[in-house]
Amino acid sequence: MTNEPYYETMYILRPDIPEEEVENHIKKYSEILVKAEVEVLDSQMRGKRRLAYPISKHKEGIYVQLSHRGDGQHIAILEKAMRLSEDVIRYLTVKQEGPLPTPRSAAKNEENKKDEKEEPKDKKVETKDVSEDEKKEDDKES
Repeated sequence: MTNEPYYETMYILRPDIPEEEVENHIKKYSEILVKAEVEVLDSQMRGKRRLAYPISKHKEGIYVQLSHRGDGQHIAILEKAMRLSEDVIRYLTVKQEGPLPTPRSAAKNEENKKDEKEEPKDKKVETKDVSEDEKKEDDKES
């Protein structure tokens, strides 16, 4: 497996846009990269999440992650398109070094296989309650 650098662009869309429009944005930015002769590795909608601080009076945003590999010249084109869009409230592109990300469909299948192997469905898990006094005694001994 090669460790060629690739790029991840995370962008946040306004929370009040409909789901069809979110899909249109994902397609639009992927098509911009394809026109720039860049390999799109993966595109994932991460869902609506609360922002750490308000951005343009929005307290939530729809997060989308886009992984792509190219020479780096394409980032200016992609970010200019995001800057001009009223629906994108933040974006950030980071250069990644290391193994390529696994596509989401393959990753989901592997996770399901791991879950089936590791934990039988009928298995019971015992839990032990530790009182506050026992915790304090353990801390004193340390």
